[in-house]
Amino acid sequence: MNLSGVLSHTRIQQTAMVLGGTLLLTLSSRVEVPMIPVPMTMQTLAVTMIGALYGWRLAAVTVLAWLAQGAMGLPVFAGGVGGFAKLMGPTAGYLWAFPVAAMATGWLVRLGAPRHALARGFLAMLAGNALCLALGWAWLAAMLGAERAFALGVAPFLLGAVVKSGLGAALLGASRLMPRRG
Repeated sequence: MNLSGVLSHTRIQQTAMVLGGTLLLTLSSRVEVPMIPVPMTMQTLAVTMIGALYGWRLAAVTVLAWLAQGAMGLPVFAGGVGGFAKLMGPTAGYLWAFPVAAMATGWLVRLGAPRHALARGFLAMLAGNALCLALGWAWLAAMLGAERAFALGVAPFLLGAVVKSGLGAALLGASRLMPRRG
Protein backbone atom coordinates (compact mmCIF):
# COMPACT_ATOMS: atom_id res chain seq x y z
CA MET A 1 0.00 0.00 0.00
CA ASN A 2 1.40 3.39 -0.91
CA LEU A 3 1.42 6.41 1.38
CA SER A 4 -1.00 8.45 -0.78
CA GLY A 5 -3.64 5.72 -0.40
CA VAL A 6 -3.30 5.84 3.38
CA LEU A 7 -3.50 9.61 3.46
CA SER A 8 -6.58 9.81 1.24
CA HIS A 9 -8.31 7.07 3.23
CA THR A 10 -7.57 8.94 6.44
CA ARG A 11 -8.90 12.16 4.95
CA ILE A 12 -12.05 10.40 3.77
CA GLN A 13 -12.56 8.94 7.24
CA GLN A 14 -11.93 12.32 8.88
CA THR A 15 -14.35 14.03 6.50
CA ALA A 16 -17.00 11.42 7.29
CA MET A 17 -16.38 11.91 11.00
CA VAL A 18 -16.73 15.69 10.70
CA LEU A 19 -19.98 15.31 8.76
CA GLY A 20 -21.26 12.76 11.26
CA GLY A 21 -20.28 15.01 14.16
CA THR A 22 -22.04 18.03 12.68
CA LEU A 23 -25.14 15.88 12.17
CA LEU A 24 -24.95 14.72 15.80
CA LEU A 25 -24.67 18.33 16.96
CA THR A 26 -27.61 19.35 14.79
CA LEU A 27 -29.76 16.51 16.13
CA SER A 28 -28.72 17.29 19.71
CA SER A 29 -29.86 20.89 19.24
CA ARG A 30 -33.35 19.59 18.42
CA VAL A 31 -33.67 18.03 21.89
CA GLU A 32 -34.63 21.28 23.52
CA VAL A 33 -36.35 22.68 26.58
CA PRO A 34 -37.17 26.27 25.62
CA MET A 35 -35.90 28.71 28.22
CA ILE A 36 -35.04 32.39 28.01
CA PRO A 37 -32.43 33.60 27.21
CA VAL A 38 -30.65 30.22 26.84
CA PRO A 39 -32.48 26.99 25.91
CA MET A 40 -31.57 23.68 27.50
CA THR A 41 -30.40 21.22 24.83
CA MET A 42 -28.33 18.07 24.50
CA GLN A 43 -25.63 19.99 22.62
CA THR A 44 -23.10 19.90 25.44
CA LEU A 45 -23.42 16.11 25.61
CA ALA A 46 -22.72 15.95 21.87
CA VAL A 47 -19.82 18.42 22.14
CA THR A 48 -18.13 16.48 24.92
CA MET A 49 -18.76 13.11 23.24
CA ILE A 50 -17.21 14.42 20.03
CA GLY A 51 -14.24 15.67 22.03
CA ALA A 52 -13.81 12.35 23.83
CA LEU A 53 -14.18 10.23 20.70
CA TYR A 54 -12.40 12.37 18.11
CA GLY A 55 -9.52 13.86 20.05
CA TRP A 56 -8.93 17.55 20.48
CA ARG A 57 -7.92 18.45 16.91
CA LEU A 58 -10.64 16.68 14.95
CA ALA A 59 -13.22 17.68 17.58
CA ALA A 60 -12.31 21.35 17.13
CA VAL A 61 -12.57 21.07 13.34
CA THR A 62 -15.93 19.32 13.67
CA VAL A 63 -17.48 21.88 16.01
CA LEU A 64 -16.08 24.80 14.00
CA ALA A 65 -17.57 23.24 10.84
CA TRP A 66 -20.95 23.05 12.61
CA LEU A 67 -20.67 26.71 13.66
CA ALA A 68 -19.82 27.62 10.07
CA GLN A 69 -22.88 25.72 8.85
CA GLY A 70 -25.01 27.71 11.27
CA ALA A 71 -23.37 31.00 10.33
CA MET A 72 -24.20 30.28 6.68
CA GLY A 73 -27.86 29.96 7.63
CA LEU A 74 -28.29 26.20 7.82
CA PRO A 75 -30.84 25.33 10.54
CA VAL A 76 -28.37 23.58 12.86
CA PHE A 77 -28.78 25.58 16.07
CA ALA A 78 -31.34 25.14 18.84
CA GLY A 79 -34.85 25.76 17.62
CA GLY A 80 -33.90 24.65 14.12
CA VAL A 81 -32.50 28.04 13.18
CA GLY A 82 -29.31 29.26 11.62
CA GLY A 83 -27.73 32.55 10.74
CA PHE A 84 -24.85 34.69 11.90
CA ALA A 85 -27.11 36.60 14.31
CA LYS A 86 -27.16 33.54 16.61
CA LEU A 87 -23.40 33.86 16.91
CA MET A 88 -23.79 37.39 18.27
CA GLY A 89 -26.91 37.03 20.46
CA PRO A 90 -27.43 35.88 24.05
CA THR A 91 -26.37 32.28 23.33
CA ALA A 92 -23.21 33.24 21.43
CA GLY A 93 -20.90 32.70 24.39
CA TYR A 94 -22.09 29.13 24.72
CA LEU A 95 -21.83 28.48 20.99
CA TRP A 96 -18.29 29.89 20.77
CA ALA A 97 -17.38 27.87 23.87
CA PHE A 98 -18.29 24.60 22.15
CA PRO A 99 -15.03 24.18 20.17
CA VAL A 100 -13.01 25.05 23.28
CA ALA A 101 -14.99 22.54 25.35
CA ALA A 102 -14.61 19.83 22.69
CA MET A 103 -10.86 20.43 22.55
CA ALA A 104 -10.48 20.40 26.34
CA THR A 105 -12.56 17.25 26.68
CA GLY A 106 -10.59 15.50 23.94
CA TRP A 107 -7.31 16.40 25.58
CA LEU A 108 -8.36 15.59 29.14
CA VAL A 109 -10.00 12.26 28.36
CA ARG A 110 -6.63 10.94 27.23
CA LEU A 111 -4.84 11.84 30.46
CA GLY A 112 -4.52 9.63 33.50
CA ALA A 113 -4.33 5.94 34.21
CA PRO A 114 -6.29 3.55 31.96
CA ARG A 115 -7.81 1.79 34.98
CA HIS A 116 -9.65 5.01 35.80
CA ALA A 117 -11.13 5.50 32.33
CA LEU A 118 -14.73 6.00 33.51
CA ALA A 119 -13.77 8.60 36.10
CA ARG A 120 -11.43 10.27 33.60
CA GLY A 121 -14.25 10.45 31.03
CA PHE A 122 -16.66 11.89 33.57
CA LEU A 123 -14.21 14.53 34.81
CA ALA A 124 -13.15 15.47 31.28
CA MET A 125 -16.78 15.91 30.21
CA LEU A 126 -17.60 17.83 33.37
CA ALA A 127 -14.67 20.16 32.62
CA GLY A 128 -16.00 20.64 29.07
CA ASN A 129 -19.44 21.46 30.42
CA ALA A 130 -17.92 23.85 32.97
CA LEU A 131 -16.06 25.66 30.18
CA CYS A 132 -19.30 26.07 28.23
CA LEU A 133 -21.06 27.48 31.27
CA ALA A 134 -18.19 29.79 32.21
CA LEU A 135 -17.70 31.24 28.73
CA GLY A 136 -21.44 31.43 28.11
CA TRP A 137 -21.90 33.19 31.45
CA ALA A 138 -19.14 35.71 30.64
CA TRP A 139 -20.82 36.65 27.35
CA LEU A 140 -24.28 36.80 28.90
CA ALA A 141 -22.97 38.81 31.86
CA ALA A 142 -21.84 41.54 29.47
CA MET A 143 -25.46 41.77 28.30
CA LEU A 144 -27.41 41.20 31.53
CA GLY A 145 -25.02 41.71 34.41
CA ALA A 146 -23.17 39.01 36.32
CA GLU A 147 -25.86 38.00 38.83
CA ARG A 148 -28.72 37.85 36.37
CA ALA A 149 -26.55 35.99 33.85
CA PHE A 150 -25.66 33.42 36.50
CA ALA A 151 -29.29 33.01 37.53
CA LEU A 152 -30.53 32.58 33.95
CA GLY A 153 -27.53 31.12 32.14
CA VAL A 154 -25.66 28.95 34.64
CA ALA A 155 -27.68 27.89 37.68
CA PRO A 156 -30.44 26.11 35.72
CA PHE A 157 -27.80 24.09 33.84
CA LEU A 158 -25.56 22.88 36.68
CA LEU A 159 -27.43 19.64 37.43
CA GLY A 160 -27.77 18.93 33.70
CA ALA A 161 -24.01 19.35 33.26
CA VAL A 162 -23.35 16.71 35.90
CA VAL A 163 -26.00 14.33 34.49
CA LYS A 164 -24.80 14.75 30.88
CA SER A 165 -21.19 14.19 31.97
CA GLY A 166 -22.18 10.99 33.74
CA LEU A 167 -24.25 9.84 30.79
CA GLY A 168 -21.45 10.59 28.35
CA ALA A 169 -18.86 8.74 30.43
CA ALA A 170 -21.22 5.78 30.82
CA LEU A 171 -21.85 5.67 27.07
CA LEU A 172 -18.12 5.71 26.37
CA GLY A 173 -17.44 3.05 28.96
CA ALA A 174 -20.34 0.81 27.91
CA SER A 175 -19.36 0.97 24.26
CA ARG A 176 -15.66 0.44 25.00
CA LEU A 177 -14.94 3.55 22.96
CA MET A 178 -12.94 5.23 25.69
CA PRO A 179 -9.78 6.41 23.96
CA ARG A 180 -6.51 5.01 25.22
CA ARG A 181 -4.01 7.24 26.90
CA GLY A 182 -1.53 8.83 24.53
